[in-house]
Formats: sequence, structure tokens, C-alpha cells
Amino acid sequence: MYKNLAATLVAACFFLSAVQAQTPAQTPTQTPKKSTELIKAGFVYVSPITEAGWTRQHDEGRQAVERALGDQVKTTFVADVPEGADAERVIRDLARQGHQIIFTPSFGYMEPTLKVAKEFPNVKFESVTGFKTAPNVAASNARYYEGRFLAGIAAGRMTQSNVAGYVAGFPIPEVLQGINAFTLGMRSVNSQATVKVVWLNAWFDPPKEREAAMALFNQEVDVIAFHTGSTAVMAAAQERGKMAVAYHSDMRKVGPDAQIVAVTHQWGDYYTARVKAVRAGTWTSGNVWCGVKDGMVRVGDFGPKVPKAVQDEILARQKAVGTGKLLPFAGPITDNEGKAVLPAGQALTDAQILNMNYLVQGVVGRVGR
Repeated sequence: MYKNLAATLVAACFFLSAVQAQTPAQTPTQTPKKSTELIKAGFVYVSPITEAGWTRQHDEGRQAVERALGDQVKTTFVADVPEGADAERVIRDLARQGHQIIFTPSFGYMEPTLKVAKEFPNVKFESVTGFKTAPNVAASNARYYEGRFLAGIAAGRMTQSNVAGYVAGFPIPEVLQGINAFTLGMRSVNSQATVKVVWLNAWFDPPKEREAAMALFNQEVDVIAFHTGSTAVMAAAQERGKMAVAYHSDMRKVGPDAQIVAVTHQWGDYYTARVKAVRAGTWTSGNVWCGVKDGMVRVGDFGPKVPKAVQDEILARQKAVGTGKLLPFAGPITDNEGKAVLPAGQALTDAQILNMNYLVQGVVGRVGR
């Protein structure tokens, strides 16, 4: 499935300026919309809307569209839609209801989105975390690994046991990028650090997320990260008196003492720009891969346990990542089976990052197990 991923996802984020600066003259097959036309934008969510997490961030993006466009837009969402046949049905229903643009933010929605898009060529679709495109389907994703690397630095500074935990959803490249970047960030400041991984094969399953976290805490883990959709891991860390890295959202309400830092994703500007493009008649398909530089990934929201010196270090490193001076996947890199991946003095290319299928040295575990 991932063989051609690098070929279909652009190397750099062309975000707001390039995504939306196209004029009707650049896209002669499109006709500008009347300025008074109401745009109906639909959103499909893979889990319920909780107080924090993956779906919360995307719903905040939807609300940002409403704030920015006011009575020029009407948004609709359907939450807790499983990937697969149910997603296809929901996406098709939204298209039939007259939505001109539909956002589908989950990797497993990619194929259903492409299928429905063929039936509705005049509807625009946004496959968020997908990588395949069509004339009326755009793909977008974020360089989450940049935030993961920075969070790893924080974890490396804060751990006392030198053992971190990681609760992971599915073994796709995006998740492997996060685990590896977190580990490399941690070991860049603490060479003795190791990261133990538990795979769930689920994006949103709070009981399983909690169980995995508790199991890791019983194995010397004193700081934990996760790539799942709920706040269950953060809540478990708070309960056990451990530390945790929040993902997707700031989770200090759930873990006021546990949270050391949050890696958050900001979708509002992108979603707003894409809806504006539909309204203006300038929407075109393409791929977006944004990160710290573009404001789509942000690290901050420090917890009370984190010394100011560590906070300052993380924020300074974040600026360096944004300017390209600090590359999370710079060599030397060795996988956790002892195989050399990259020599010193080089950095992984986007193609290599996008097709990542291994775990780096310092990770205790195997891909998918």
C-alpha cells in the first residue's frame, strides 16, 4: 500500500499561499462562485467528539471555518463513523445532501473517499492523512514526527528511570515516524533512554489504551507517549503519578500533574482556506504535508513539573525545526535490530520518511507486535 506514497505526497508543504493563491486564470476549467453562495462543508469523524484528542482537533478546525466565514458557510459533521463500509455510506450521504466539500480525517477513510468521489465529480473531497488523490480529491497530512522529536527531548530530560512507554495504534509509516522521532529526540539528550511499545491495532479504544498504559507503568516506565485517539493514557498517567506527553490536544484538564508537554495539530487555517477556495472557484487537487514551520504542528502547553530551562530548550529547538536547522531524522540512524539505516552527516529524505517500516535503536518492540 505504501510503495508509491513518496511519489504521491509532495516533499514540501505548499499550505495557504500556494494552495489557495491560484486564480481562475490558472485553473480555466473552473468557474468562480458567486460571492453570495452558501457553501455546505461536511466532516466525517472516526470517533466521538471528546474533550481532547484527534477528533476534537478536527472539530475545532470545523468551528474555525464557521468563525471565519460566518453565514457564508454551513458545516455538518457525523461522528463515530468506523472505517470501511460505514464511512463510505456516510460520505455518500453527505454528497447527496448537497455538500460541496467533504473532509474525511482518518487514514482508513481514504479508499471510501476515493470511491464516492468518482460518483460525485462536482463535489470536492479532502482526504486528511490519506495520500491518494483524484481530480476532485486532495490529500493532506502533517509532519507529526517533528513534534514527536521535540516531545522526546522533553521526555529525555524528565525521566528518572530512563524508560519511556509508547501506546501505538496501527503500524503504518505515520505511527512509526512518531515512535522513531520520539526515541531519537529522547536519546539525543539521554543516551541511556529506551522506549517500550505496545500495539493496539485500534485508533480509539479507551479501555485498551488505559490497559496498555498501566501495563507499561508496571515495567519501569515513568513517562509515556501515545498515538491513539482518546485521553485514556493521560488519565492513566495522572492516576499512577507518572508523566505523559499529550497528543493531538492539550490534555492538562485530564492530567494536570501528569502532562509534561503536548504535541498539538492545528487544522483551522487549512480547512478555512480550502472552503474559501471552493467558494471562490479556485479549489484544485494536490498534496499537503505541513509541519512546525507552517503552524500545523505545535509543541507547548507545558505541565507544572517541567523546569523553565527545559521549556526554553524545547521552544528553542522548535524554532530550529521550523527553520530547518534541526532535522529530526539526521544520521547516524540504526534500527533496533542493529542494521545501519543512515550514516552520520546525512538526513532521511521525505521519500524515506514516508516509507518508514522499521523501529530505531532504543525502541523495545517490533513493528506491529
